[in-house]
Amino acid sequence: MAKSIVQEFTKGLWDEIPPFRLVLGLCPTLAVTKTVENGIGMGLATTFVLVCSNILVSALRNMIPSKVRIACFIVVIATFVTVVELLMQAYTYPLFLKLGIFIPLIVVNCIVLGRAEAFAFKNPIAPSLADGLGIGVGFTIALAALGAIRELFGAGTILGINVFGPSFQPFNFMVEAPGAFVCLGLMLAVMNLAKK
Repeated sequence: MAKSIVQEFTKGLWDEIPPFRLVLGLCPTLAVTKTVENGIGMGLATTFVLVCSNILVSALRNMIPSKVRIACFIVVIATFVTVVELLMQAYTYPLFLKLGIFIPLIVVNCIVLGRAEAFAFKNPIAPSLADGLGIGVGFTIALAALGAIRELFGAGTILGINVFGPSFQPFNFMVEAPGAFVCLGLMLAVMNLAKK
C-alpha cells in the first residue's frame, strides 16, 4: 500500500508531468509564466485545488451517481477554486492581480477535472491524495521552470533579482505570447529526448 502511494505521488513528477507528458493545462502554462513567481503561484493554487478535490471526490465516489458525476466534479472543483481565490485576495493580493482570470479558470482546467474523472472517482482517499499532490507538484515545477527561462532571458532576472547586470539587453520576445510557445516547444523537445 505504501509503495503504491509513493508511486502515485512520484508519477506526477516525471512520468505524467502535466504540460510535458500529459500535454494538459497549456493555457495557464503559456499565459502566466512570464516570471517564476507567477508560475509558482499558479502551480500552488492548482495543487491546492487538485489535492482537495481529489480527496473529496474519492470520499464521495460511492455516493455520486455516474450520470451526474461530471457536474458533481465541477461543483467540488469550483468550491475549492473559490477558496483559493478568496485566500489569494486576502493574503497575496499583488499575485492575485497578476494571475487575474486564470485563477477562476482552474475550475475548467483539464488537469483537475481529468484527475477527478480518471483517478479519484475510482480510487480510495490516500492514493487520490498522493495522485493530486504529485500531479500538482509536477505542474508547479513545470510552471516554475518555464517561468524561470522566460524571466531570465526576457528580463535578465530571477524572482526579480538582476542576474546579468545592467548591460544585459533583454530578449523581449521571451516574455511575449510567441516566446511562451517557443519556450514550451523547446522544453517539450528536451523532455522527449530525455525520455528516450
